[in-house]
Amino acid sequence: MWSWVLHRITGIAIFFFLLVHILDTALVRVAPEAYNAVMSTYKNPIMGLGETALVGAIAFHAYNGIRIILIDFWTKGPKYQKVMFYVVIGLWVVTMAGFVPRHLINVFSEVAH
Repeated sequence: MWSWVLHRITGIAIFFFLLVHILDTALVRVAPEAYNAVMSTYKNPIMGLGETALVGAIAFHAYNGIRIILIDFWTKGPKYQKVMFYVVIGLWVVTMAGFVPRHLINVFSEVAH
């Protein structure tokens, strides 16, 4: 159940990120000054934390998507779906443990300058 809920939430979050990303990138052609203003608002710690959440959502969605494919196309998939969910969580934790410290160091070192 949690896997299903989290997969939907992360999918919707990624969709809205992509929508905003396309719209703000389109500004470069229409109004370069507005594009520069929008890009400068993204250079703050809150957006850095948002980027961390985005990477977390993408990583979970990707790993869980592979799990769903295995459940659908591997004959033993349904039998091992719970174990595969724990593997997804483990892979996600390892991915985030590698990403978060490095990313946040970059985010907060920008603030100090």
